[in-house]
Amino acid sequence: MKNYKVLFISQEITPYLPENELSVVGRNLPQVIQEKGCKIRTFMPRYGLVNERRNQLHEVIRLSGMNLIIEDTDHPLIIKVASIQSARMQVYFIDNEDYFHRKLVLKDKNGKSCKDNDERAIFFARGVMETVKKLRWSPDIVHCMGWFTGLVPLYLKKAYKDDPLFSNSKVVYSIYNDTFTQNLNKDIKEKIKVEGINNDDLSVLKSAGFNDINKLAINYSDGVIEGSSNISSELLDFVEEKKIPLLNKQGNDENVDSYSEFYTKILNGDPDGSDK
Repeated sequence: MKNYKVLFISQEITPYLPENELSVVGRNLPQVIQEKGCKIRTFMPRYGLVNERRNQLHEVIRLSGMNLIIEDTDHPLIIKVASIQSARMQVYFIDNEDYFHRKLVLKDKNGKSCKDNDERAIFFARGVMETVKKLRWSPDIVHCMGWFTGLVPLYLKKAYKDDPLFSNSKVVYSIYNDTFTQNLNKDIKEKIKVEGINNDDLSVLKSAGFNDINKLAINYSDGVIEGSSNISSELLDFVEEKKIPLLNKQGNDENVDSYSEFYTKILNGDPDGSDK
């Protein structure tokens, strides 16, 4: 898959956040895909727990300055970047004072989900898309990791479908057991809507719970990866029902060849992309 362009959008990446199943893949997979000869871009949210000084984040002025409107309120989009020198890899951070300056990730100190996680996810998804547009970078594969990235497939396939930068992009979505128990805001459907997205596109969002958000992502993806073991049967059944190619869990040591082969199958429109 040499010379492909792969856009990685991750909920978490180490060393900016503590190591876990998702953050480790978010760190290592882009590096090894790049080492295979691909061009990459990597994005994550600039949570308040990310130490800007230690990790040497700095604002990219030429990319910042846009406002994103959510529920009639303007939210400035700030783009920051840092380098992982050992990987020769840059990471772009989506930042906003309203959503990402609290000293937490997606849950508070009591383990409860942030009440505005719906708007934070919307802002992150749209922020990534607008930043990639400013970069004038056309990805072949857009790989989203974690539920917080779950709105990206929808926006790419509906709101940005006529943008020539994304017209040929394929979406791969990794499901993780990064579950939450409190449903997202009941008004999330109205908040998500922009030109190109209507109620029918959001029909799977019945309760805005964890499974619903994942189903929405799956619905607009060209391939799905089991990022964790023991993914709920409801979600796996939904993947099968939609006849979307599935790459099963690859074990603790990520099998890079399996990922790159899966990308190639998706790009080639292989109907038998499943690795069951």
